[in-house]
Amino acid sequence: MKKELSFETKVIHGQKQMNDPYNSLTPPLYQTATFVFDRAETGEKRFAGEEEGHIYSRLGNPTVQLAEQKIAALEEAEAALAFGSGMGAVSAVLMSMVKTGSHILCSKGIYGCTFGLLKMLEEKFGVTHSFSELTSIEEIEAAIKPETSCIYIETPINPTMQLIDLETVTAAAKSHELKVIVDNTFCSPYLQQPLLHGCDIVLHSATKYISGHGDVIGGFAAGKKEYIHQLAMTERKDIGAIMSPFDAWLLLRGLKTLPVRMDRHCENAGKIAERLLAHPSVEHVAYPFLGDPKQVALAEKQMKKGGGLITFTLKNHDKAGTQAFINSLELIKIAVSLGDAESLIQHPATMTHSVIPEYERKQMGIEDNLVRLSVGLENIEDIWEDLEQALERK
Repeated sequence: MKKELSFETKVIHGQKQMNDPYNSLTPPLYQTATFVFDRAETGEKRFAGEEEGHIYSRLGNPTVQLAEQKIAALEEAEAALAFGSGMGAVSAVLMSMVKTGSHILCSKGIYGCTFGLLKMLEEKFGVTHSFSELTSIEEIEAAIKPETSCIYIETPINPTMQLIDLETVTAAAKSHELKVIVDNTFCSPYLQQPLLHGCDIVLHSATKYISGHGDVIGGFAAGKKEYIHQLAMTERKDIGAIMSPFDAWLLLRGLKTLPVRMDRHCENAGKIAERLLAHPSVEHVAYPFLGDPKQVALAEKQMKKGGGLITFTLKNHDKAGTQAFINSLELIKIAVSLGDAESLIQHPATMTHSVIPEYERKQMGIEDNLVRLSVGLENIEDIWEDLEQALERK
């Protein structure tokens, strides 16, 4: 057998086998809060780090560790760490990077709750942040301050779908010894692997494509083993944003079909994006492999396919008109989140990014007539029929 397994095989076999006395094909669920020591001295050695073994599920759990091993394998990382939510992962990683007076350089556009976290860090702890297009080394150099502690980016950006050149960012970051953190939620490890482009830490809201079934809240951080171990023993342990064993078990189940699901998401989204672009009621469509040649070239360089997310703006629509369009949909569900089997639509300006002040939100390109569509696994003609009938209502 060849030494390196393909991605499609790793999602099924990409973790160590448990020492299960019953030889279960499916990983066992260790739904326990604590673990028994055979002697007091065993507990002493494990707390001191002198002996491997489980202590307490906030510090580590066999089922959760299997999920961590699989994510590490899929992201080509040395190690990964599971969290109770995507924001648990974001919060822990950013907390590990800063101290009072630090500065975080961000892509021009981030998830609304990440923006809220940055504002809290600024107001409570004096950690500042700024936004940049990050389109060239010169622009990045100009945005870096003496107190900058890391560069935090989304690509594609939520919800504008703007892409950031990972290799350009890492080239500028390395000369300043800065870590590059990438939220890879929109792509999943199947479509994009930021660590292979020189980035240091990759984050996921596992709630989305990694789960794929809309029934789990979870997050992951992946990177170098030394950093992940330190993160586990400090921020995750002490803040406590842990993943439950049952959620890890569900994620292990969902991961097995990730490539199959993503292929269908991408196929459907690509065709829907093209049809939206041709519709007279649609002003603009944002999708990685469609439109701006520079963005398409960048997508081809660092993404396998375009993903399942589309954003588009409606021609001559204000907030009320855009909401009326959304309300006219019958098959597509109005809900935040993404990556589910069901197609989901939401209004970023009043939902996921409503925490961002209007001026800053519009600076990010989030207008009142913009909608975000997570294209599901349904038959494409059924998805399009629903969109078309809503677009054609006056």
